[in-house]
Amino acid sequence: MTGLVGSSRLDEPKKGTRKSPRLLAAGIAFCLALLSACASKEPPADDQEPTDVWTWISGSDQTWEAGVYGQKGVASPGNVPGARFLAASWSGADGNLWIFGGIGRDAGDFLETELNDLWKYDPASDRWTWVSGSSYGGQPGSYGTKGVAASTNVPGSRYGAVTWTDPGGRLWLFGGVGIAVEEESGELNDLWRFDPATFLWTWISGGDHLYQLGVYGTKGVAAPDNVPGARSGAVSWGDPQGGLWLFGGAGFNGAEPANVELNDVWRFDPATLEWTWISGSEEGDALGVYGTKGQGDPANVPGGRNASVSWVDAQGKLWLFGGLGWGTSYEDNVVLLNDLWRFDPATLVWTWVHGEDSGGQAGVYGTKGLASSSNTPGSRYTTVSWRDPQGQFWLFGGIGFNSAGYESDLNDLWRFDPATLEWAWISGSDIGGQAGVYGQKRTAAVTNVPGAHRASVSCVGSQGKLWLFGGAGFDAAGDWGLLNDLWRYTRQQDL
Repeated sequence: MTGLVGSSRLDEPKKGTRKSPRLLAAGIAFCLALLSACASKEPPADDQEPTDVWTWISGSDQTWEAGVYGQKGVASPGNVPGARFLAASWSGADGNLWIFGGIGRDAGDFLETELNDLWKYDPASDRWTWVSGSSYGGQPGSYGTKGVAASTNVPGSRYGAVTWTDPGGRLWLFGGVGIAVEEESGELNDLWRFDPATFLWTWISGGDHLYQLGVYGTKGVAAPDNVPGARSGAVSWGDPQGGLWLFGGAGFNGAEPANVELNDVWRFDPATLEWTWISGSEEGDALGVYGTKGQGDPANVPGGRNASVSWVDAQGKLWLFGGLGWGTSYEDNVVLLNDLWRFDPATLVWTWVHGEDSGGQAGVYGTKGLASSSNTPGSRYTTVSWRDPQGQFWLFGGIGFNSAGYESDLNDLWRFDPATLEWAWISGSDIGGQAGVYGQKRTAAVTNVPGAHRASVSCVGSQGKLWLFGGAGFDAAGDWGLLNDLWRYTRQQDL
């Protein structure tokens, strides 16, 4: 599959029209998952700052802004990443927000090129630093020797990759759609590690060519030859032991070179550098087995999907929401989902917790700010997620179904309590297609709200504030395109 490169523009969504739930499963797949609360070095909060509000922090309130790179390794007030979506992100032990690649505008005139630039944002100084990679898109990977860090190593340009942060603060990057050693673009299964202390990349696992098939081995048994197939739009988690978990995506199974929706669960051990196939199918395009809501069963498993979101709760259980994939029937092809699942790494059992087992569900918003057992976000994908220090799950935007059952870009903010199993609609619109209300930069106001965004990146700061960067969506003028706006959401508990 070829990625979006050059200056061709993305299709702008049409407001207020119902679209078919049958969407392309690859090329626009993304899901960013956080492994733990990200320790950002935020300045002390102003006692007068309003709570439960959005603040526009950095970037532009307009679309299609070019990157301002400055000098590599040097922070500057004028530096800022260009507009992009489907990027990857982390927050490491250094407390900074890190962003890699995606599809977006580079330092030149290319509006939608695959990127491999690595950026660091320091909330304390409000400055961006261009750390690694190129200021221009379409870059092949420089792999070097597997397992050996080098200053010349760098992943190729890509989008739809997934990330982890290990207990040592190192950043991990897997797969996506992009460029390996070839000049063409396609699905990848390369695993990379970046050390913020040395600024060096290391190629760890997977192939340096496109379209690699998975090697599954025996379920539950780690082996040096095991490796997930090339894919994009997977989700990831981290466990307390430092293990890296991977679920699904759109890509290649172990049987044939065909792009399918996956529901396989993998665990990577950074100590042994070995993969283990844990759960799900090696065939691809598997239907979901839901069982009874709220009851775990060894036979339960989510259907194949991509561009979901995920969380890890205080007990180390893994949670999965929505995406583009398969419910319980092949009749409608792939659909947008709003099912919420919980996976227990101790028992290897999935439990269907909330939402429906069929696609195309409208959102049930209820009253803003009030949790209810009947509330539920509509079916969606390319959304983003956070987990706050109190253990609450947060969800923002994406492409999905609003309260009227129409599909559009969304800017609704939701909170889920894993103790009560209830959703609350917190901020944004229940309609979709909304322009951003930016206000004054770095000034919180109750009227501020990001416009509808898809495929942004997210992070949680040390004070529990929720950070949102870029994506594709609507700017302050209501124009749709790629964005490079950085937002912070402050909750009552943060002050």
